[in-house]
Amino acid sequence: MYKIAVIPGDGTGPEVIREGIKVLKAASSKYRFGIEFTEFDFGGKRYLETGETLPDSALEELKNFNAIYLGAIGHPDVKPGILETGILLKLRFGLDQYINLRPIKLYPNVETPLANKKPEDIDFVVVRENTEGLYIGSGGFLKKGTPDEVAIQEMVNTRKGVERCIRYAFEFARKRNKAKKLTLSAKTNVLIHAHDLWMRTFKEVSKEYPDITADYAHVDATTMWMVKNPEWFDVIVTTNMFGDIITDLGAMIQGGMGIAAGGNINPEGVSMFEPIGGSAPKYTGKGVINPIAAILAAQMMLDFLGEGEAAKAVEDSVIDTISKMKSMSAGKMGYSTSEVGDMVSAGI
Repeated sequence: MYKIAVIPGDGTGPEVIREGIKVLKAASSKYRFGIEFTEFDFGGKRYLETGETLPDSALEELKNFNAIYLGAIGHPDVKPGILETGILLKLRFGLDQYINLRPIKLYPNVETPLANKKPEDIDFVVVRENTEGLYIGSGGFLKKGTPDEVAIQEMVNTRKGVERCIRYAFEFARKRNKAKKLTLSAKTNVLIHAHDLWMRTFKEVSKEYPDITADYAHVDATTMWMVKNPEWFDVIVTTNMFGDIITDLGAMIQGGMGIAAGGNINPEGVSMFEPIGGSAPKYTGKGVINPIAAILAAQMMLDFLGEGEAAKAVEDSVIDTISKMKSMSAGKMGYSTSEVGDMVSAGI
């Protein structure tokens, strides 16, 4: 019996999560495991009503679940940064979800903006460090609001944080068992202190994985090759900020936010899985939003929980469903949100 905390979130979040839960129930019935959902209302609506984002008591409660299934956080009436910091970053840091895992995979019948690239050319994974770097919030202002204002944002990297991320990436490349190549993406020629730590650690850990080819690319070169030759990549490991940027580029080359899913992973604790796209408030309640990304997030969650057979069945059904869809874009799929969920569920 798996206990899953559900945070549907804002905008179209509840609509896509509803379809993901439908698919999870179908998978649990077919493959004979129990799954129990508990819903939490954290998001923009709750914040506007109560001024509360994510209380510490809720963070402690979430530690009792096997995983968290998240919709989307973002409300047009809430100032940017409040919900992201108060909910998303608090969850990541509070639950020590130190890996952000992003598969970049082009499925058949999905359009990519890259000319002459096929599904076999776009199939790699980005392992992003998720709890350090520039996102820890260290820094401040001097003379704020004046012509002499100074803003400081500090990048913090620890040997422990860097090594556990790199080690996870090597293990993942071994388990993935495809090209068995791990590329470190950093900026060692400019960020000479922080990224020297990354490079030294990468080289040291690589000695323990002689079966994995260890490779390096500056992050700007990484973005170029992701567009020109995405087939060169198998697994990429990178820093928090660089990972945030290149995974959005990855989402575009795999067909857009409507199909991109990710996981915030604590291998020893509670992990969280989510569609990458935002809350898309303009589509709320219209039944036209694409739920495939949310369903693939559920598929990632099943795989993480050890239900590999069920996860494979969900992915296979997604591929079959996509073959019948006209587009991955909201309102152009040829089916409603719920119909897409029904099709994936029926195909498991």
